[in-house]
Amino acid sequence: MTTPYTGGWMEYAAGEFSLDFRWEVALGEVLVLFGPSGAGKSTILRAIAGLARPIKGRIEIAGQVVYDGDTGAWLPAHRRGVGYLTQGHHLFPHLTADGNIAYGLRGFPQAERERRVRYWCEALQLEGLEQRRPWELSGGQQQRVALARALAPGPNLLLLDEPFSSLDQELRRVLQGELRDMLVQRGVPMVVVTHDREEALALGDRVQVIDQGRTIAEGLPVETLGQTGQSRVARLVGVENLLELEVESRNPADGTMSCCRGDFRLEVPLDQHSSPLYPGRTEEGGTGAAGQGQSAWDRVKVGIRSSDIILAEAEPTGISARNRLQGTVTGVEPRPPGYMVTLDCGLPLNCHITRASLAEMDIAPGRNLWAVIKASSCFLVGE
Repeated sequence: MTTPYTGGWMEYAAGEFSLDFRWEVALGEVLVLFGPSGAGKSTILRAIAGLARPIKGRIEIAGQVVYDGDTGAWLPAHRRGVGYLTQGHHLFPHLTADGNIAYGLRGFPQAERERRVRYWCEALQLEGLEQRRPWELSGGQQQRVALARALAPGPNLLLLDEPFSSLDQELRRVLQGELRDMLVQRGVPMVVVTHDREEALALGDRVQVIDQGRTIAEGLPVETLGQTGQSRVARLVGVENLLELEVESRNPADGTMSCCRGDFRLEVPLDQHSSPLYPGRTEEGGTGAAGQGQSAWDRVKVGIRSSDIILAEAEPTGISARNRLQGTVTGVEPRPPGYMVTLDCGLPLNCHITRASLAEMDIAPGRNLWAVIKASSCFLVGE
């Protein structure tokens, strides 16, 4: 038996903005569209749902062609079998919470409508709120009602646009796990729009990074949004430290190389292959300053996540971390759920720490600290 296909491609234009997008999602799979505001992510969802019409393309949902630019095929939104949760929730103000959830169940028998409403109220922690109007609900409660309304009819495809933005972190984590489990059990494919990296990692089976209407990277979330090899993706993902350095020496035996800029020195993973990312590198792979055919001053860009940097009051000893850099605190800013500390080590390093660490270490501008970084936490970034 052939698995019904869900996916397609589309071109869309509005004013100066254009979109060129290809996608597919399997049964029970979560595809995350990740990128900044204005990248075209919400427009993609609207086109899949039938609320925006592409200028070219073909879209299939559960094996049914809902749009084909060549044949003129077009199914309106209400016939596509799609559950769609928008950023604004768009609850009906004249209906209660259970009335909103039941809105898409009008073709079901009364007993089945009531059963589904009860089920989703329990699953999404809405019990006791069934008779409240939208204005009597908090933002998070409204979002859960809207999610229940999208799920209740048993859609062939679920589209979620920033689905957990109004929820506190604890409830967000709970609902992310429960939603994934429910969809896997039912085999419902899901496309999720988010600009939150942690949400993408928690929910996604695959991710496509969208920028200016184009997919610029795709793959497994932990690889695509983790130690990404592209500058453009690294910036979108929010890698807090992107350092332009020069290769001083290579140590193939350890799989590392020493990079510097002025007095700033960092040991990072060795560049493994000849590539435009590493200009000047020979196919044989020289050893830089050791003088085996490789220029000692190749330029590289190194990425380090702020959460991968440990701060210490004194230089640590007896540890495996290769990089121990002394610096002076030049800035401390709230960055929920903690603080971003900027440390001048010859180059500025942004380090993310908890509120408790900030207080215990009495960190403030002017304080001298050490930054500790494992070589494996550094990654090379190309253009």
